[in-house]
Amino acid sequence: MKRREFLIGAAAGTAVLASPAIVRAQDVRVHQMLPAQATIPAKAIEPWVKRVEEASGGRLKFELYPAMQLGGAPGDLFDQAKDGVVDLIWTVLGYTPGRFPKSEVFELPFMVTKAEPTSVAFQNYVEANALNEFDGVKLICVHGHGPGLFHTKDPVTKLEDLKGMKIRGGSRIISDMLARLGAEPIGMPVPQVPEALSTGVINGTTIPWEVTPSLKVAELVKNHTGFSGSHGLYTQTFAFTMNLDRYNGLPDDLKAVIDANSGIETAREFGRVMDAGDAVGLKIATDAGNNIIQLDEAETARWKEAAQPTIDQWFADMQAAGTDGKALYDAAKATIEAEGV
Repeated sequence: MKRREFLIGAAAGTAVLASPAIVRAQDVRVHQMLPAQATIPAKAIEPWVKRVEEASGGRLKFELYPAMQLGGAPGDLFDQAKDGVVDLIWTVLGYTPGRFPKSEVFELPFMVTKAEPTSVAFQNYVEANALNEFDGVKLICVHGHGPGLFHTKDPVTKLEDLKGMKIRGGSRIISDMLARLGAEPIGMPVPQVPEALSTGVINGTTIPWEVTPSLKVAELVKNHTGFSGSHGLYTQTFAFTMNLDRYNGLPDDLKAVIDANSGIETAREFGRVMDAGDAVGLKIATDAGNNIIQLDEAETARWKEAAQPTIDQWFADMQAAGTDGKALYDAAKATIEAEGV
């Protein structure tokens, strides 16, 4: 039996594979949903793996499985790490709606700016306010992407242009916002975007610039709409996590290596990579002669007003769950402002 087939079969049938008695200490499997050449896999996860391998003196050896090669759907990734089906995962928190309600605050409209300060702010916020949402895993880091914007077949130059468009949303918060802005939100993980654009299932998508090259979005649509000021329409939130038993089963010195490569500076690096990826994606679209639209301050203010009910609804949802959403929102804003943005 081929190794990949064995891993897939074992992942589907049992969690025994996660036992330290079965998996050699140096074999650590990393599973995520994007192609290996995408920004975070190539520019953040691979360098992280190399640093940790070197710091461990070769006693930790990582095996990278991109594009869901070990089976399952992107929404399964968090539980794959938590349950020990795999050892580490990188995922979008919004792919499991309602699972991370306190963390959702960073997805609210016009909250965030560049990916690096957003990621540092998000890591600080989670450590202070939402760490319980990651019980059962070893949290390596959380992060966000850069300013979210529209990539559409027809140009969006004002709020009314969005009315009736089928637009991909990557989380329940983003889909709620899209509906209030007049679009018809279509929820789907980002790997499904190219086919959905090609077949007309969607008329456009909300993603940051950095992911457009790996999805070839600048070839599939010719219009890209962003906003004035430093804040993007939204961000998605991400987590890089490790199976807790796998981590606890390591010798103390190897756990220290993982610890030294977790937290704020790792979040900062993942965000920095996202920002660099944004520049690459924008250049590709510009070089292709695509229509790059930036809404002016007055038009951006109209979108902010139209999106405000999404924030109000999140406050109401959190209150119904017995949580002070306004306090969390203020805490999130404070962590962002502490980064000077």
